[in-house]
Amino acid sequence: MQVLSPACHILTEFYYDFKCRFHPVAVLSIMANLRHKTGLYFFTATNLNWLPVLESSNHKNIIIQSLCFMVEHQRIEVFGFVIMPNHIHLILRIIEPHKKSDIQRDFLKFTAQRIHFNLIKTNDPILDLLVVRSKDRMVQVWERHAFWFELDTTNTLLQKLRYIHNNPLQEKWRLAEQEEDYYYSSAAFYKGGDNEFPFLKHYESLFD
Repeated sequence: MQVLSPACHILTEFYYDFKCRFHPVAVLSIMANLRHKTGLYFFTATNLNWLPVLESSNHKNIIIQSLCFMVEHQRIEVFGFVIMPNHIHLILRIIEPHKKSDIQRDFLKFTAQRIHFNLIKTNDPILDLLVVRSKDRMVQVWERHAFWFELDTTNTLLQKLRYIHNNPLQEKWRLAEQEEDYYYSSAAFYKGGDNEFPFLKHYESLFD
């Protein structure tokens, strides 16, 4: 039995296999069609007005906790991710009978509530910029419309995975020198490092 990283300790006690094989994306030649693998998506959620709400490690860990919970309860599978200062990208598969709308609603609602509570607790000034006073909420953490893009070919899957891993290296961010150096990403896992995120699976499992 292996000990889980603190970021993934939530209501349920999880036990996972941390063994990781070396699977460099660049050398994979699998070109199988993914059309029979329904529910595979590239997902993006952005903080309100692109504010750097996720700059805090505490808030990034809230995202990790939510992903752990949803994977543990067999609602989604996650094959790639990056958590940036004001947005997240995921490659995920929705497990039937769950629906895309339910996954989005529950994930964004849970993380928004937890982040809101933490902003209050820490008296973070960014909270004032999230006040919207709309009919259904006083504070808004996420933009209302998340982005979903269905992945139906391996080429598209790999393109999105490379895009995700390159995000922290972009000129406007410069969060790391190498893709695998950025902690809140699946890049290190795909470069052969240890899997520090128990919710994460290698995309090759889609072809098992």
